[in-house]
Amino acid sequence: MKILVHTCCGPCLIYPHQVLKEKGFEITSFFYNPNIHPYTEYKKRLTSLKYLTEKENITLYISKDYDIESFFHAVNNKEEEPLRCTACWRLRLNKTAQFAKENNFEYFTTTLSVSPYQDLKLIKEAGEEAAERYKVKFYFEDFRPGFKEAHIKAKELGLYLQKYCGCLYSERARYLKKYRRKR
Repeated sequence: MKILVHTCCGPCLIYPHQVLKEKGFEITSFFYNPNIHPYTEYKKRLTSLKYLTEKENITLYISKDYDIESFFHAVNNKEEEPLRCTACWRLRLNKTAQFAKENNFEYFTTTLSVSPYQDLKLIKEAGEEAAERYKVKFYFEDFRPGFKEAHIKAKELGLYLQKYCGCLYSERARYLKKYRRKR
């Protein structure tokens, strides 16, 4: 079974790759993350992912350009959570589902569900909507149990570990307490 894995970064691919491989999936990673800002951060995450996929012999497709305009267009007038995050997840999962359909993948999934900081219910809904739109199956799994283990392995491999989700708004929240989500 071929599965396209929307991948936000190298560290977040470690555990889903392990789980999906054990379940018999043929895994291909897909990097489409126009939310990541600034461009230097985008390049660090992509470089780290390239290193991991080469080391683990995982096929990697990279979206052709740094499509930040699509991100800002998608989140315009939705700057507050959860509207912004939901719009961002929809943008990325729609692009992944479209790519999966166009390239004959039976399934697609995302590494977004590895993070304990993301809203799994909304991610699952975004994935299911994209699956319906593009007529490809969305495989959803809660990969959070492997989050800490993956970070340990990422450190051992020397992978870049980011300090925020990726967008300008999450970077601001990292520094300014008044913008942090209440958990």
